[in-house]
Formats: sequence, structure tokens, C-alpha cells
Amino acid sequence: MIGMLRGKVWEIQTDKLILDVQGVGYLIATPYGLLTKLHPDQEVTIYTHVILREDELALYGFSSVAEKEVFLMLLTVSGVGPKAALSILSTLGTGQTESAIASENITILTKVPGIGKKTAQRLILELKEKFKDRVIPSDGAESSPAMPLLASGSEAMETLLALGFSQEEAKKALQSLPVTDQGMSTEEQVRLALRSLAAIKPV
Repeated sequence: MIGMLRGKVWEIQTDKLILDVQGVGYLIATPYGLLTKLHPDQEVTIYTHVILREDELALYGFSSVAEKEVFLMLLTVSGVGPKAALSILSTLGTGQTESAIASENITILTKVPGIGKKTAQRLILELKEKFKDRVIPSDGAESSPAMPLLASGSEAMETLLALGFSQEEAKKALQSLPVTDQGMSTEEQVRLALRSLAAIKPV
């Protein structure tokens, strides 16, 4: 099957892109974080996975082999389909997903749209040991959360609230950032705040 495609970005949609490969347009569902890095006419390599069902042929794409591997590992968990796996990666990013599962952080996992407590528990039960054996990236695009940022008021605070954290949790996480980091971008602040929240294991 199709394992990789290289071509030019033809169109960027809400959760998909159309990749022009020698005149053929491939509709590819991708994590939100990848879409934010692309622009029309950009030449890019996408690592892909095809899912064939009775009534659907869907193509999923990722920015790296590591991101694709995490997606495939998520699919091995009972009750987690491609849309749920993509939602996890879109919300948390690769590194944050691995970290949350390896540290048994149900709180972070249940912030993902469509992931309830039972599914989060299954993710931890079935993947915890596998992710503990992997090297989790500590920085870079793969470990960055990919949820869109809000544009009003305190953007970092509002983004964390949109993810389902309480105002107190969001405030404490942002206040824990080093003073020298306060001038960084909203996305970077949210990424560091989520990392801080993920480090707190549920009791």
C-alpha cells in the first residue's frame, strides 16, 4: 500500500490536505499540527497509512515516521479508531501523547475530544509499557500540542480552558513557567504548560 507521498500542497482544509503528486490529488487526513506548518505550493513528504473499510478508503498522513508509528500504536487499543487516534495527536502532539500514557495521566488524556475515562484507561493499560521503552522527544514540533489558539484575552489561558482544564489548573501551570519564558509565543507557553500538567499524575 501507499507508505509515503512526495508532492506539492494543493489545498489545506480544516483537518485534511490535498497533495498533488504528479497531477493526482490525494486527500489526506492529518494531525492539526502538520497543517499549521504547510502552505499551498509547498513541496512536502508525507508518511501515510491507508485504512480500507467496506464503505470507505481513507488516507492518513504524518510529518514523520515517529508520528505515524504512534498513530498505528494507538489504533491497536480496543475502542480507538483512526478519528480518535488523529484527535489525540491533534490535541497533544506526539511527545505529549507518549508522556501522558507512560506517566498514566488520565487527566490529560480525557481532555482530548472524544476520549473518555474508560478509553484513557485502556490506552494506559495497553500502551504504557511500550511507550516507556521509547525515547520521548523533549522538544520540537512533534511534541508540541496542536490545538488552535484563541485570539482574545490571555490566549494561553483561554486555550487551556478550551482543552477542559479548570481556571485554577491553567493559572498554576502558566505561573509555573520561568520568568524568562514569559515573552515566548502563546503556542510555546501552552506546550510548556501542558507538559507541566502532564507531569502531575492523577491520584
